[in-house]
Amino acid sequence: MKIKRVFVGMSGGVDSSVAAALLNKQGYEVIGVHLKCYNVDGCAAQDAEDARRVAETIGIPFYTFDFEKEYKEKVVEYMIGGYKKGITPNPDVMCNKEIKFGLFYEKAMELGADFVATGHYVLKIENSCLPVGMGKLKIARDRAKDQSYFLWTLRSEQLAHCLFPIGEYTKPQVRKLAARFGLHNAQKKDSQGICFLGQVSLPDFLKKYIKPKKGAILDIHGNEIGEHHGAHLYTIGQRHLGIKNQELGVKNKPNQKPFYVADKDVKKNVIVIAEGDKHPALYKKEVALTNINFLMPPVANHNSALTRQSTIPVFARVRYRQPLAKAKLKMKNKKISLEFNKPVKFVAAGQSVVFYNKKGVMLGGGVIKSAK
Repeated sequence: MKIKRVFVGMSGGVDSSVAAALLNKQGYEVIGVHLKCYNVDGCAAQDAEDARRVAETIGIPFYTFDFEKEYKEKVVEYMIGGYKKGITPNPDVMCNKEIKFGLFYEKAMELGADFVATGHYVLKIENSCLPVGMGKLKIARDRAKDQSYFLWTLRSEQLAHCLFPIGEYTKPQVRKLAARFGLHNAQKKDSQGICFLGQVSLPDFLKKYIKPKKGAILDIHGNEIGEHHGAHLYTIGQRHLGIKNQELGVKNKPNQKPFYVADKDVKKNVIVIAEGDKHPALYKKEVALTNINFLMPPVANHNSALTRQSTIPVFARVRYRQPLAKAKLKMKNKKISLEFNKPVKFVAAGQSVVFYNKKGVMLGGGVIKSAK
């Protein structure tokens, strides 16, 4: 029987390193590939060297695919453009769609790969209702690390050629496996925040591309209580505003609750803040969606499914690591929306909303257009 060839995207971190080692142990023909992408803080060279060293330890071929130009065009410029429009884009979702399961996937297939693999925390399980190999995605065993939220743009035909070896392990187990495999990066720290920024803060990065402009901070009653440096720099639900209470014209009081961004208007250059994370102004019940992708039945053909059923019950989340909430997918005038059974907080236009069934199997997702 022909040995299956797998191209593994190796970031230099412990997760993708263990993914490569596990597949090699399982008897696949494993080829390690580091994806060279745009990076701001200059740590990319060390990551590439870590990936190379791991491949050498495992004993697999190692290559670098240079996607720096494409990453900047498809991910970085997309993110900057989104903030200019006043939305909060998700570059990690776009990276998966355009780079890891776009350019990398396509190049691997051209070079004779049977599969591509990554170090994402997500479970791929076989589905008897679909052709052999198609499978479905499910929330990872380590729910605290689950990354299914970032993978909703995958298409079913791609999923048939994808492997996620660490989805059945917890993070501590992955580190123990790395040590057993003799990998030097077993205790390497996880990357935080937006991957290409490294240690550079998002506001500092955006200021290079979007000129700061002072504007009014309003309370929920419309009273002007302070001044900000550009509405595009803030996102719904943001807590750390970089503005002191004294600057807001708000007197410090006992048990003062932190302020959160409840709304913003980039055209008027205004942000609205609310006190405390339980404030009603932070909650929304209905979300209008765009760019919808369904990965699994019963909504693979979502238009006909929603026509037959006025609503489809799902479990959904509007941000990474948010607990799943009961909701209903609805269609009206050929437009799809999601209505939560109970209002959820921090719903930001431009972010992803992802749907699951009651067993944690991902059905699909979309981009938040607006919320009310």
